[in-house]
Amino acid sequence: MTPPSTASEHAVEFPDNRLLIDLCGAYDAHLALIEKAFEVQILRRGNHLSIHGEPEAIGQAEQVLNALYARLEGGRSVETADVESLLRMGNSEADTGVRDGDQLEMQIAGGIEIQTRKKRVEPRTAAQKAYVQSLFDNELAFGIGPAGTGKTYLAVAVGVSMFITGHVDKIILSRPAVEAGEKLGYLPGDMKDKVDPYMQPLYDALNDFLPGKQLAKLLEEKRIEIAPLAFMRGRTLSNAFVVLDEAQNATSMQMKMFLTRLGQGSRMVITGDRTQVDLPRGTASGLADAERLLKTIPKIGFNYFTSKDVVRHPLVAAIIEAYEADDAA
Repeated sequence: MTPPSTASEHAVEFPDNRLLIDLCGAYDAHLALIEKAFEVQILRRGNHLSIHGEPEAIGQAEQVLNALYARLEGGRSVETADVESLLRMGNSEADTGVRDGDQLEMQIAGGIEIQTRKKRVEPRTAAQKAYVQSLFDNELAFGIGPAGTGKTYLAVAVGVSMFITGHVDKIILSRPAVEAGEKLGYLPGDMKDKVDPYMQPLYDALNDFLPGKQLAKLLEEKRIEIAPLAFMRGRTLSNAFVVLDEAQNATSMQMKMFLTRLGQGSRMVITGDRTQVDLPRGTASGLADAERLLKTIPKIGFNYFTSKDVVRHPLVAAIIEAYEADDAA
């Protein structure tokens, strides 16, 4: 990239050359993301990074570089998703009213981490941090927003963390067994074989947080349960961390039934995406009803995500924004 004719140059020093290597990423991939985001050129010279570009862009790029270096100094890794997360902070000012610099400081020092058996999980956006905090603070919390924003993943991570620290005795994960827009026909096998395909995303999340043998044992002992929403009727869920995923596909009656299962010592999380309702035409979504009826009740947390919180491939955010723009037209 050729620096603009009005470009300035600014050098930033990073004392630890080993950390600087991790900061730059494999084949300077992290630097390439920052260059593209701010339309600057970054050259490495020893333990300095020289930034070429417009003065305002140089300041923004330096801020991101310093934030990433601070992560590394704190003993945390820097991956592509971490770089993309910090770059998204530059777009969050209009949504949160927080200056970009403050957002970056929150990302460095905001310090919300979820410890599981296999890895440490960190919320990557301001909305994700608020969501995780809400899961710890409230006995009932909702996470509402588009696909790829970490609603289910973070909820399961918090559930595993609370389970291994003894705050709850079991984890119960549930989903409505609703086909996503196509009829799959009759599935072979016993009841578990029939419902497991609907529950697979929950198994995937658990496999990220617990060793395979331990997970299998806990499932066998029913200390971790994964079951369709219809199986929840008549139960009282006490001393458990309970997650209802894809709640937009629960009917109003099912949602009321599920919410009233909450027992002593339990926490309940409801996640869903209002734009992906697979219920038959004319059937009201229980998630929409719950949001309307419960929003004014104290100690129930409602947390919302947008395309800016997508932590999958960057194209996912662009796809969501394109569909939202078409719906609004």
